Amino acid sequence: MTRTELHQGWTVRAVGESRIGARVVPAAVPGCVHTDLLAAGLIPDPYLDENESKLAWIGRADWRYETVFQYSAAEDTQVELVCDGLDTVARIELNGQEVASTYNMHRRYRFDVRAALRDGENHLAVTFTSALEHAEDQERLLGARPHVNSHPYNMIRKMACNFGWDWGPDLVTAGIWRPLAIEEWRTARIAAVRPLTSADGVADVHVEVRRTGGGPLTVLARIGEHEVRAELPPGSDETVLRLELDDVERWWPRGYGEQKLYPLEVALSTGDTWRGEVGFRTVELLTDADVHGTEFTFRINGERIFVKGVNWIPDDCFPHRVDRARLAERFDQALGAGVNLLRVWGGGIYESDDFYSLADERGLLVWQDFLFACAAYPEEEPLRGEVVAEARDAVTRLAGHPSLIAWNGGNENIWGYHDWGWQELLGERSWGIGYYTDVLPKIVAELDPSRPYLPSSPYSVSADLHPNDPAHGCTHIWDVWNDRDYTAYLDYEPRFVAEFGFCGPATRTTVTEAIHDEPLAPYGRGMTAHMKAEDGNRKIARRLAEHFPDVRGFDDWHWAAQLNQAHAVSTGIEHFRSLWPKCSGTILWQLNDCWPVTSWAVVDGRGRRKPAWYALRAAYAPRLLTIKQDAVVVVNDTAEQWAGEVRVRCLRLDGAQEAEAVLPFIAGPRAALTLALPVRLADVVVASAGDVRSVAFFGGNALPAPVFDAGARAVEGGYRVTVTARSVLKDLTLLADDCEVDRGLVTLLPGETAVFEVRTSAAFAPKSLLAPDVLRSANQLRG
Repeated sequence: MTRTELHQGWTVRAVGESRIGARVVPAAVPGCVHTDLLAAGLIPDPYLDENESKLAWIGRADWRYETVFQYSAAEDTQVELVCDGLDTVARIELNGQEVASTYNMHRRYRFDVRAALRDGENHLAVTFTSALEHAEDQERLLGARPHVNSHPYNMIRKMACNFGWDWGPDLVTAGIWRPLAIEEWRTARIAAVRPLTSADGVADVHVEVRRTGGGPLTVLARIGEHEVRAELPPGSDETVLRLELDDVERWWPRGYGEQKLYPLEVALSTGDTWRGEVGFRTVELLTDADVHGTEFTFRINGERIFVKGVNWIPDDCFPHRVDRARLAERFDQALGAGVNLLRVWGGGIYESDDFYSLADERGLLVWQDFLFACAAYPEEEPLRGEVVAEARDAVTRLAGHPSLIAWNGGNENIWGYHDWGWQELLGERSWGIGYYTDVLPKIVAELDPSRPYLPSSPYSVSADLHPNDPAHGCTHIWDVWNDRDYTAYLDYEPRFVAEFGFCGPATRTTVTEAIHDEPLAPYGRGMTAHMKAEDGNRKIARRLAEHFPDVRGFDDWHWAAQLNQAHAVSTGIEHFRSLWPKCSGTILWQLNDCWPVTSWAVVDGRGRRKPAWYALRAAYAPRLLTIKQDAVVVVNDTAEQWAGEVRVRCLRLDGAQEAEAVLPFIAGPRAALTLALPVRLADVVVASAGDVRSVAFFGGNALPAPVFDAGARAVEGGYRVTVTARSVLKDLTLLADDCEVDRGLVTLLPGETAVFEVRTSAAFAPKSLLAPDVLRSANQLRG
């Protein structure tokens, strides 16, 4: 097997009339038309100001990519054009001959081009028809079906959020978004390797081959010194090789053990090879009925896991720009916040191989949605055939990753059918239920029976129940934020929360990089262009009025809105964790953003951590104290018993103590223990056990003016800021956006000191870190 990548010498031009006329510009492969036009200086950056709306024409144009390459094929070989990602409606021509047409961004393709290939110079062209206009044509052909947002993304197999979402821009892309190559082979090649493992050291390696001749073949599979061979007789194209290893080390998620991976090699007697890694572990999803309803608990290697998750969306509207280094940075941000699971959401993409291998290496569990979101999907051809091929491709590619623990049929589609008025609109038309309850589970059962499958999220386990019943299965909580304050999280006792979250603006630096309004206004044109949530500005204003009613000016508005988001994250997660084992997991919406926007993310579209990230880290800490009206809950998510005393102090806002209690406790491994409070609450309640501390504010009284002593100095690797409180200081945070600050949202009592370590290679005056718009506290918003 030889592989020749075709990534050089590409150009792109519009087909027919367009705003760039007949210009032919250099093109990147992998890439897309937006980034090609941006690199050529023909369009402004779509992520800045109101440029998004000015560039809508790109998504309605057709685009032709072309290159010339030299090639000379050997005799008696197969020559194939291998397309790892075409976005989306593409016609491929080689030397004037049409090779194929494609209609799916999420599939890999392989086409025989031997007959069209020339010895020497070859001309390759890929013409992309507007995905938006194709979707509209399919809607007219198949009949309209309900969907969120503006465009019928449910009529085409393309990244749904490309058409706009409540956090993403409407930038309908086209292009060769993943690698493109020619592969040449003789006699036979490996077509697919699908290793399925168990915790006892057994690896069943499923191998498929493609062949041109009818002779026998030998397939070898090897893990270390263990190897096994199988003979493929003439006419046979697949086999299963079983490797049995003694004394294997199990693969565990982060926080539960090590992430042991074993190198696997598969070789064909023709010389073709495949290499990857496998891990040995078991996964179960427990959905038994109990006195509370129906549980929803993941069990890995026999141990119940509390999921500390975040939802993942594409990290860029132009996903070819997301490389391994960028993924590693996001994964580090997730792990730094105590996250143990990423849910790959159904309106995005099946992520790159780098994504899943990083998850394997770092112990991040992955919940993978099939790519359906918030819409009714036709079950007729041609869409049905695309869905089947895409799902089989995805399951085959990803089944070998130990980090992957669940397949999910899609996002909010069954809930939408029940609650969003779809049934009257649909009439007798299909809407996707056949995919979620028949097509997809059969594919998973055939290709990856080692993992659980659920039809949708939310889902209450039984079709006889409302699909978003918090007492059963997994739920989404969206009345909080949309209609209610974050304190309403306390009204819920869910079994598992797969989506919940609260909106807040990006970091100040990200805002000013993307929006150039003078002056910046909370709900001005630029900020509104970067707020995609329905009625989002008014929702932020209403939620702020419940906690910070007297905020004035952009700077205070920005800080207050970020604090509101952070408090919502803390309130929700701490409450849900206190319910363990009744509640067995939370998946916050969301970790990341795809562009600069006001959203639910804790890491903004430029990769900067928002204050909510610090709230997430505190709420997902291995050991946690959470204070309720009548109790302190001790949460111990470690393998060791936690025993000691909780000291509870009730204070006035001036720091004077009104009451104190000492509560002995013994919390077992992976347990939550509720301790009744024997004292009456005051304005401030502080609970501490060793180096674990929690502070809660009650009564709603105005915070005092911030009084403190502060100093900053340069140290090796950055700066050190020291703050000593002279009054109660709530949520003390250094908003040094382009630095890495080791802590945030710190609450100090009078006389207490906090030290902030600021890591950066930048040189600046240390005292700039003490400016009132950098060294922030909730006290500054007291009205």
